[in-house]
Amino acid sequence: MSPVHSKPAPHARRQPAQQTALFPALSSESKERGSRVWTGPDLAPIVTGPGGSISSYPTPDCPPASSADHGPQCHEQSRARDAAALCGGQAAGSWTEAPARLVGIARLAANSRAAETQRNSGERPEYFLLPVRSILNRCDSKRVPFEWTINPYRGCEFACKYCYARYTHEYMELDGSEFEKKIFVKQDAAPLLVQDMRKYSFASKSSGGVYPEHIAIGTATDPYQPAEREYRVTRACLEELAKREGLSVSLITKSNQIVRDIDLFKKIAERSELSLNITITTLRPRLARLLEPRAPRPDLRLAAVKQLRDAGLAVGVSACPLIPGMTDRDGELEAVAAAAKDAGAQWFFSNVLFLMPSSAKQFLPFVREKFPKLAKQYEDWYSNNGYAPEEYRKQMSQRIAKIRQEYGFVPRPWEERTRKTKQPQLTLVLQGSAA
Repeated sequence: MSPVHSKPAPHARRQPAQQTALFPALSSESKERGSRVWTGPDLAPIVTGPGGSISSYPTPDCPPASSADHGPQCHEQSRARDAAALCGGQAAGSWTEAPARLVGIARLAANSRAAETQRNSGERPEYFLLPVRSILNRCDSKRVPFEWTINPYRGCEFACKYCYARYTHEYMELDGSEFEKKIFVKQDAAPLLVQDMRKYSFASKSSGGVYPEHIAIGTATDPYQPAEREYRVTRACLEELAKREGLSVSLITKSNQIVRDIDLFKKIAERSELSLNITITTLRPRLARLLEPRAPRPDLRLAAVKQLRDAGLAVGVSACPLIPGMTDRDGELEAVAAAAKDAGAQWFFSNVLFLMPSSAKQFLPFVREKFPKLAKQYEDWYSNNGYAPEEYRKQMSQRIAKIRQEYGFVPRPWEERTRKTKQPQLTLVLQGSAA
C-alpha cells in the first residue's frame, strides 16, 4: 500500500560568492569555436541524476541531448509532453487560450490537489498529489546504460542552480523556476510498480540477453529530498523491489536520508544487483550551499557513503556536474575523490556541466550575480549550446581518468557490464563455463 495520503503548501539562505579560479586557458582556436554545438561519442554524457549529464531520449525521465532535438521554438513553447506534437502548428497566441487545451501530464498537474503536510515553515514548497498511470518508465536511448527509470517525485526541493531536470516541469506547463517550488508526489507508487514490473525483462536486448534490464532511480528528481520524509514514495518502491529477485537496480541522491532505507537495500542486494550513488560536487560547504541551497552538507553525504559501505552495500560517488570555474580548480576534484575513497566509495565519476535551455535560464543569471568574473566566459560557452568546448571537456575527462587510476576506483557496475557485453557472445559463454 502506498504511504502517500492527501497532503498542502519555499527557499534557502544564500551565502556570499566564493573566491574561485577562473576557467582554464583554452587555445585561441577553441575560444573562437565556443558557440559551436560539440558532439562525439567519446564525450557524450550519460544520465547520472539531476544535475549530472544527460542522454538523448526526449521523455521526462530520460532527457534529450540538447535543445536541438526539439528545435528552439518547440522547446520554449511546448511545455506538456503531449502538447509537444502541436509545436510549430499553432499560432503563438494560441498558447494562452483556456486551460481546457492542457493535455496529458500538464492536465493531470493542473488538476492535482494539494497534499497535506506537517511542515509549517513559510519556506517550504507547495506539494501536490499527482495521479500517474505508471511509476516505471522506459528509456530507450542507446546512450544510457539502463532501460527503466523510477522518479518518485516531479520537482526537487534541493534547488540546485545547475539542475538539468528543470525541463521536466515544462511538460506540465510550468516554468523551470518552479521546479523547487512545486513538488508533485506520485500517487499509488507500490501498486503501480507491481503492475509495471510485468513489462520488465530479465534478458535485456542491450546485453544480448545476458543481463537483466536496469532500473535507475532518481534520474530526474532526488528520491530522498525532504518530501520523502512525509510521503515515502521512494520507500514504497523499494519495498516492492525487495520482494523480487534477479533485478538490476541503481539509485542516485544528494541526501544522507538514504541511510534510512539500509534495511531495504540489504534485502534487495541479497536477491538482486544493487548499486548506490551519492553526489558530492565540492567539499566546500559555503560553495555547496550556494550551488545546492537545500541539499545536505558534503560532510553529511560522505558520512552516508561510509555508513552504506559499512552495511556491506555497493556505493560510489558522483561529482556531477563538474562546474567550470567553480568546482574545477586545482586539487578540488582530487580532494572530493580522496574523501570519497576514505569513506569507502568503490567508484567515482564526473561529467562537465551541461545546460539545457530551462536550466541556462536559471543558471546564467545566477553566474552573473554571484560569479561576475565568470559571466562572460559562461555566455561565450553556453549561450548558444548546452556543452562546454570540446577541448575543455577532453581535459577534464583525462583528469578524471587520472584520478580514478590514482585512487584505485573500480568501474561503475554499468561500465563493467557495458565492457563485457561488447565481447562476442561466445566469449561470454566460455568465460562463464571456465568460472
